[in-house]
Amino acid sequence: MNTAIRFASCLTAALLLGGAARADDVMKKDGILVNAAGMTVYTFDKDTAGSGASACNGPCIEAWPAVAPPASVAAPYSVITRADGAKQLAYQGKPLYLFKKDSKPGERNGDNFKDIWHVVKD
Repeated sequence: MNTAIRFASCLTAALLLGGAARADDVMKKDGILVNAAGMTVYTFDKDTAGSGASACNGPCIEAWPAVAPPASVAAPYSVITRADGAKQLAYQGKPLYLFKKDSKPGERNGDNFKDIWHVVKD
């Protein structure tokens, strides 16, 4: 394997292991939204629907990784561009997040966290 390919592979692995959310389809399961791995998806009350921006940055985004959009997005989903230039999936105009302390599918440890984080119910 040449050096450039090895570097790209290591960089991709580091980003995934570092908490960056992969592009993933989001679906309804048991009345809430989850990603394809079954991990619960959340919204943040400090985000304004339709603003096209996320209020979760710095240490916040480390604990609440942004859900990256899949290649194709249709309503009620949309894509916003974060302050760092990364793309983030939004539902009904609100950016979507995972919670780092959810370690297995179905966990909802972030629901009502500090009364500003909520599972997305449908």
